[in-house]
Amino acid sequence: MDYRVNPGGCLRGQISVPGDKSISHRVVMLGAIADGVTEAEGLLEGADVLATIAAFQSMGVHMEGPDRGHLRIEGVGLRGLRAPSDIIDCGNSGTAMRLLAGLLAGQEFSCTLTGDASLRRRPMGRVLAPLAQMGAAIEAEDGRAPLHIHGRPLQGIHYDLPVASAQVKSAILLAGLYATGDTCVREPAPTRDHSERMLQGFGQPVRVEGAQRCLRSAGHLRGQSLRVPGDISSAAFFLLGASIAPKSDLLLEGVGINPTRTGIVEILTRMGARIDLLRLREVGGEPVADLRVRYAQLRGIDIPTRLVPLAIDEFPAIFIAAAAAEGVTRIRGAEELRVKESDRIAVMAAGLRTLGIAVEELADGAIIHGGVLGGGEVASHGDHRIAMAFAMAGLVARESVRITDCTNVATSFPNFAELARTAGLDLEVQTS
Repeated sequence: MDYRVNPGGCLRGQISVPGDKSISHRVVMLGAIADGVTEAEGLLEGADVLATIAAFQSMGVHMEGPDRGHLRIEGVGLRGLRAPSDIIDCGNSGTAMRLLAGLLAGQEFSCTLTGDASLRRRPMGRVLAPLAQMGAAIEAEDGRAPLHIHGRPLQGIHYDLPVASAQVKSAILLAGLYATGDTCVREPAPTRDHSERMLQGFGQPVRVEGAQRCLRSAGHLRGQSLRVPGDISSAAFFLLGASIAPKSDLLLEGVGINPTRTGIVEILTRMGARIDLLRLREVGGEPVADLRVRYAQLRGIDIPTRLVPLAIDEFPAIFIAAAAAEGVTRIRGAEELRVKESDRIAVMAAGLRTLGIAVEELADGAIIHGGVLGGGEVASHGDHRIAMAFAMAGLVARESVRITDCTNVATSFPNFAELARTAGLDLEVQTS
């Protein structure tokens, strides 16, 4: 499936983006191993989360839904999972694979995790190393999936993350639920804290001591009812589009503004974007707001490295913002982008060059010279966030932009094309 975006247009009106993917994964995982029933509203029904649901269903957890964002989970308790009858397929989801590796390392059975071709290329060594220190037995050729997990007793560790990663941090903490003693993770820079917040909500204390997160397994979790806020990573594309397209004025309702996730808002604001946070409130332990964004002429900046972990999934949108801005934008400290669903530095740089933008690719980022975007055909390499970013670039391109291999947009934003058209993007979905 490809996208074709015709130039012109603007984004106006009022829309709601799908539920947060990171939170949705964690709701399914913790609800499955909790005692009692968990009821979730606003759950993302994208392919990634559906893969996580299927994984736990294969391990004996009964779930009803998801149906229009509602999911009912009948938790089996920390020790209630059963060995799956087949290999667990995580699809395209790195979050599912890395977090499941931690959660399953301490079970009393063996299993295998695999995924699609893209996921099998992604490195898993950074999560396997600390789990091995805890006593986990996980086999992986060249540190990549498939992961053959042989469940065994675990021991808590104190671990300093070499690179800021919420997925690795979360995998260690989930393994800590099955470990003896304290499990502590220290991160070099703040990363999203959904796991810590949700563990607390399910009744598992997590001690926050500066840059360190510690837990000692309470032996059980409690099912709960909660609502998943809108995903700021999905909202990012509409924040981008409305910022760069003249006459845009768009309201995004009920978006999660967890302070470990709002790097995209701060970066765009530093570039001159007009983003207002309205009706601030709390939903399910997470801060939420309505975001109003209006067109503004953006300017290039040097992005502070401290903001990189707080916007790591939103950098495809930031690359496009930099391309449409006046002046030069410098991105450093973002080497994590090399090991996402694609090498996002290389793929974004190549796509921008196709559209006539000068880009100097760096090992840990890029230098982007803002200018006028032309048209052409851009390869997304099956990366959902790159496909959506270049779709928004079509708003200000001189000619139409065709983005190839967009099927994986369904992993995080199943109704992206429909919602974007509703807001004013001239987007056609084409069968390859």
